Amino acid sequence: MSPGNWSQVTAFVLLGFPRSHILRFLSFLGLMVAYIVTVTGNALIIVLTLTDRRLHTQMYFFLRNLSFLELLLVCVVVPKMLVIICTGDPTISFASCIVQSYLYFLLGTTDFFLLAVMSLDRYLAVCRPLHYETLMSSCTCCRLVLASWVAGFLWVLGPTTLMASLPFCGPNNIDHFFCDSWPLLRLSCGDTRLLELMAFVLSTSVLLGSLVLTSCSYTCIIATVIRAPTASERWKAFSTCASHLTVVLIVYGSSIFLYIRLSEAQNALLNKGASALSCIITPLLNPFIFSLRNNKVKQALRDALRGLRPTAARDCERHK
Repeated sequence: MSPGNWSQVTAFVLLGFPRSHILRFLSFLGLMVAYIVTVTGNALIIVLTLTDRRLHTQMYFFLRNLSFLELLLVCVVVPKMLVIICTGDPTISFASCIVQSYLYFLLGTTDFFLLAVMSLDRYLAVCRPLHYETLMSSCTCCRLVLASWVAGFLWVLGPTTLMASLPFCGPNNIDHFFCDSWPLLRLSCGDTRLLELMAFVLSTSVLLGSLVLTSCSYTCIIATVIRAPTASERWKAFSTCASHLTVVLIVYGSSIFLYIRLSEAQNALLNKGASALSCIITPLLNPFIFSLRNNKVKQALRDALRGLRPTAARDCERHK
């Protein structure tokens, strides 16, 4: 189609929502509960690791940043979903769609880099304990987190800029619940082969590169744990990494399924399910995985609750 025969699409229609009123109500209820729990849980981890001095260590510094990432990720996707289900209007403007897509992949890419950094931190803590404080100083931790954000920003900026400049002349229906890149590319009436290749190479390099670093770190950790002289020492070393390893398996499992395979071969329902796992379920599980399996976080939470009880009692007496 020649440039003079098409008009640029100004909005997209998200079709990845149930049509039945009952299913829409149940979806809204489930999403609202998941959103509230996710925001509350991750915010609680951020507050606890900031205020409790026992959690002012490198591991909890990275955990705080991971919770912040998960908090932002769920806020990028879920509020718009709730608005669409509540109002019944599935449209999203072109600009909002591009911004949502960029933020989603920015946060997701930064998440991969941060998980790789956290695996390196656990490797140094378990395999190089005598040099850990020197190698993983506070300044080094800040630089690693900043580098993760900068890398994520730059990694996604180019493809998103190119995608925003593509012509979209209709149709404008996206069979998804948010503005994923592959459905958007299929709607363009321009040549997307170069952008598809770039997106595939970049996503594959991020996933495989961070996965190789994470796998190497945990291979060394497991080898060190096996060589520990006593069962208690083996359990102590492994317990410090179990929560992070659980999150790694969930994140990489869903993301490899989504972005390593060619989009044409993907089943739409499974695609949406894997997307929900990465941007809704994982942020929801994050605070439970790290708090329920971590004695220091649980103790900090108990102490914080005990500190609130006397204050609440004094407030009640004052009002009487």
